[in-house]
Amino acid sequence: MKIDGGCHCGAIRFTAEADPAKVALCHCSDCQSFSGAAWRASVPVLREHLVLEGEPKIYVKTADSGNKRLQGFCSACGSHIYATSPERAVFNIRLGAIRQRAELPPKMQGFCGSALPWASDITTVPHAPEKR
Repeated sequence: MKIDGGCHCGAIRFTAEADPAKVALCHCSDCQSFSGAAWRASVPVLREHLVLEGEPKIYVKTADSGNKRLQGFCSACGSHIYATSPERAVFNIRLGAIRQRAELPPKMQGFCGSALPWASDITTVPHAPEKR
């Protein structure tokens, strides 16, 4: 599936080819902290299928395992764009940065041991039709 998107302010833009079957939610505590939410959704994209315009700011997070993850975000507006390894072979594009995000429902979840206890079912939370 062809996707495109970018940061909130437009300083960073991208186009890519993504497999909708690989969209995932991550419940790890790092993703909760980075996103300010209960989980973070992303879809992996191979480097050769990604065209990136603009220069993301990079924050390097070292996991408990010692693995390094490069977090790419806009230095102007703070929008998260991707995470990748130092080899930069696969980029996990953040769903919030993708224009077609409504067409990319999650197909799997990871690090569920860190999931917030209420995060698996929010269907009973009242719905507001408009922004508050």
